[in-house]
Amino acid sequence: MQPKRYPRFSAGSWMIESFPKVQPSCKVAELEQLLEENAVNYQTIDYIYVVDGENRLLGVASIKDVYASKNATMGEIMTTKVVYVHPSTDQERIVYVALSHGIKAVPVVDKEKHLLGIIPYDVILETFNEEVHEDTLHFGGIFHRVGKDYHTDESSVRTMVKLRIPWLIAGVLGGTVTASIITNFEHIISTLLALAAFAPVLAYMSDSVGTQSETLAVRSIAINPSMSLKKYIVKELAIAAILAFVCGSLLSAVALVGWQDPILGLIVGISMFLSIISAVLISTGFPFIFTKINLDPAIASGPFATMISDVVTVTIYFTVATIMLLNFGQV
Repeated sequence: MQPKRYPRFSAGSWMIESFPKVQPSCKVAELEQLLEENAVNYQTIDYIYVVDGENRLLGVASIKDVYASKNATMGEIMTTKVVYVHPSTDQERIVYVALSHGIKAVPVVDKEKHLLGIIPYDVILETFNEEVHEDTLHFGGIFHRVGKDYHTDESSVRTMVKLRIPWLIAGVLGGTVTASIITNFEHIISTLLALAAFAPVLAYMSDSVGTQSETLAVRSIAINPSMSLKKYIVKELAIAAILAFVCGSLLSAVALVGWQDPILGLIVGISMFLSIISAVLISTGFPFIFTKINLDPAIASGPFATMISDVVTVTIYFTVATIMLLNFGQV
């Protein structure tokens, strides 16, 4: 019988199967003998796992707990509040479970809680390092696994350019679209020159809020892939509305006090409010969309979402300016 194959980067693909496990009736003295005889064969001995006759996980005890209770059985020592994952659980979720519960190894069980294996601490640390590095690359616009090519000082110029250029080209194209949009509103800018001064502020603020939303969305999906999309979006929109109101009001006040122009204050305030709302929707929506089509949700980060957010922000800004100036008879 061939061993079952599990998806790459899942708990099943990382788990080990050689570790100490005993039944509840096992006494500490018997466990000590078992460990002495089989220690060299175990891949890790951080915890002793307690199972029933059908290999279902009942509890777990640390080595410290075991040696503090010399005359007890494992059923008396073990804790039944066991944190575990399933074979299909993504490696990022494994890291979160281990760190949030302060454990050195994570057991892997099937739907009936049969103990299949464990994820040892060295795998957890290695995975944590990989995920942090991968997320860093994603936010720089590099979305494929680059291995040691990106780490080493010996990386060739050609390799580095190949890794970084695709999304920078996309950024140039996005910037070109943004520039063409601004060009179409030249008559509006010439009517109220101060509009040009606030464009970078709106773009920066929408990008900043969008990046925050991206990070939280990608992390939330990794931690809980089955979470409610509707509930998450509603929560993010509520947060975005508050942030947008505060930032919009502040920028409007700055324009009113600094430029002595109430129309300009209205334009930048309303634009800031709408831009932040749209940036949150864009940055939160992309991770969920990519997850639905079985692509890495982190691909929505970096230059890609920033490019789209900038285009939308500029469009909102000058559209609001056009409407306001027309209503006040200044165009």
